[in-house]
Amino acid sequence: MRSEHRWIYLGSALVLVALLVAGLLTFKQVHDSVQANAKANRLATRLADAGYPVPDHGTIVRTLGQDGGLLCDDPGNPLVKAQAKIAMSNGADGPGQRPIIDDTLAINAAEIAVSVYCPDKIGQFKKAYGDLKYADTATE
Repeated sequence: MRSEHRWIYLGSALVLVALLVAGLLTFKQVHDSVQANAKANRLATRLADAGYPVPDHGTIVRTLGQDGGLLCDDPGNPLVKAQAKIAMSNGADGPGQRPIIDDTLAINAAEIAVSVYCPDKIGQFKKAYGDLKYADTATE
C-alpha cells in the first residue's frame, strides 16, 4: 500500500513541476509580447508625429520584436553597414551598380527606430551612418 502512494506522490510532483515550467514559459512570452507591442506603439506614434507613413502594427512587432532585432544588435558593425550601403544603390547588379545619395527620410526613420528600441546605441548609429551623404531625393 505504501509503495502505491509513493508513485502517486511522485507522479503528482512531476505534474506540478511540469505545470510550473509551462506557466513560467507562458508568462515570459506574454511579457515579451506586451513589451513588443508597447515599443511598436511608441515607434508608430513617433513616426506619425514626424510625418512618416507608419507600417502595420503587426509588421513592426514581427520585425523588431521587443529588442529591436538586427537594428539594435550592432549598428556600427562593418557587415551591417556594408549591407546598408548596398541597399543605397541604383538597384542594378554587377558592374552597373552605383551608389546613390540616399534620402534623408530613410535615415531619419531608422534613427527614430533606434531611439525607441535601443536608445543607448543612438550614438553608435549616428557615428556609423552620419558620414554618408543624404539629400531630399524621394518624392511622394
